[in-house]
Amino acid sequence: MKKVLSYFFLFLLVSCSEEQNFDQFDDLSVVPTLATGIFYFESPEDVINQLPPGSFYNQTFTFEAFNEAFVSERVLDGAITYQLENTTSKELNLLVEFLDAMDNVLDSESFRMQPQPSPLLEREVAYGNGDRSLDILRNTTRIRVTSENLGDNTSESSANEPRVILRSSAVFRVRLQ
Repeated sequence: MKKVLSYFFLFLLVSCSEEQNFDQFDDLSVVPTLATGIFYFESPEDVINQLPPGSFYNQTFTFEAFNEAFVSERVLDGAITYQLENTTSKELNLLVEFLDAMDNVLDSESFRMQPQPSPLLEREVAYGNGDRSLDILRNTTRIRVTSENLGDNTSESSANEPRVILRSSAVFRVRLQ
C-alpha cells in the first residue's frame, strides 16, 4: 500500500507541475500615470493696484521634467491642467509660454479673465496621441508666465481677500518596460 501511495503522490507531483517561464518579464508592460504640480502663482489685488497699468507679473521658471533621457524617451502622452481664479475687480490677461534652450517659444496658452465675479476657469491641454506634439515638452527648458492688468489701478473688489490665482499640474503616462 505504501508503494501505491508513493506512486500516486509522485504522479500528482509530476502531472500538476508546469514548467516555469521566467522570461515573462520581457512581455510585461508597465505604464504608470505620474502626476505633478508645475507652478503656482498668486497675487492679491492690493499688489496689482500698487503697480502701473499693464504687466504686473513676469517670471521664468526652469522646467526639467524631460531633461533625463529615461523619461524623455519613455513618455507616451500627458496633459497639463490650468486652473485660474480671479476675485479682483480687474480684467486680466495671463500668458504661459514654453521656451527651449534658445528662448524660442515652442507653445503657449493665453487666458483672459473677466473681473469678479468670474467662474473658476479650468483648461486641459493634451500632448501626444494626435494632440499637441510631445516634442514641445521634450524640448522645453523654461516656462515663462506673464500677467497683464487690463483694468485700472484704483478699483477694489468687494470680495474677501481679492486675488488672482493661476495653478497648473500635469499627468503623464510613462512606459517603464
